[in-house]
Amino acid sequence: MSAAFDYRKVIEEIAKSGGLEVTKITPLSGGSINKVFQVSDSFREMVLKISKISRFPGFFEAEKEGLETLRKTETFVVPEVYSQGETNEFSFLLMEFLPQGRPDAHFWERFAEDLSSLHRTTAPEFGFSSNNYIGSLPQSNEGRVSAAEFYISQRLEPQLRMVADKGFSFRNLDAVLKKISENIPEERPALLHGDLWNGNYLITDKGFPALIDSAVCYGPREMDLAMMKLFGGFPKEVFDLYSELFPLPPGYSERISLWQLYYLLVHLNIFGKSYFPSVSSIIEDFRR
Repeated sequence: MSAAFDYRKVIEEIAKSGGLEVTKITPLSGGSINKVFQVSDSFREMVLKISKISRFPGFFEAEKEGLETLRKTETFVVPEVYSQGETNEFSFLLMEFLPQGRPDAHFWERFAEDLSSLHRTTAPEFGFSSNNYIGSLPQSNEGRVSAAEFYISQRLEPQLRMVADKGFSFRNLDAVLKKISENIPEERPALLHGDLWNGNYLITDKGFPALIDSAVCYGPREMDLAMMKLFGGFPKEVFDLYSELFPLPPGYSERISLWQLYYLLVHLNIFGKSYFPSVSSIIEDFRR
């Protein structure tokens, strides 16, 4: 989509289809995958995401399902989805606008409590009711009975195939994947945000933690924690509090890079070769 494209007409069409009378439209930053706007009517402030249907088929359907699944847990604040649909060549997601505030002295305590409660939400098997996206990439969520089988078949292998298509190669991958599999502890599936970096949480005007832009599944809970550690932005306090509330299996600290491999492969596939050394380093560790 061209940066010069005038989205006002698209927004007007979406508003008309939903019976809204939009009084104000403000572009929001952070929309690297979709165009994002704050829109106002006479009653409320809303967030509107817009994308060409052909770019990411089913993207907003998946985001809607993920947000609603998180919201039902009554843990973190999660924006309510008002509507999702299509108009001409565009798809859209209209949801609640969350005014932002500043953290108070109890913010990270609340965050740890909410995350531990979220992760106690479980399911009969690993996976999810539908596939979705991680960033701009498709993410498979076929059901598996073990954490190791899910992580290898639904997370690492699809990304490694994409990486190979882009011309990156790694030797002895079968042996590496086998060793990774042997290092994954068995726990019950946990409901994950799935892409929990510091850009995907907000602080509400009441000081509560909120989650946005999810890539949900029922998966190994250490994945969310490893992603939180990958790019920083979360204090040691939140990990310590989480571990008190929901103790982790022995050896967690040695497994952080194991889980981060998935997210680094995603970044390698989206952003290119600058992430190749990090991916190679982790894979090399599992050859030893």
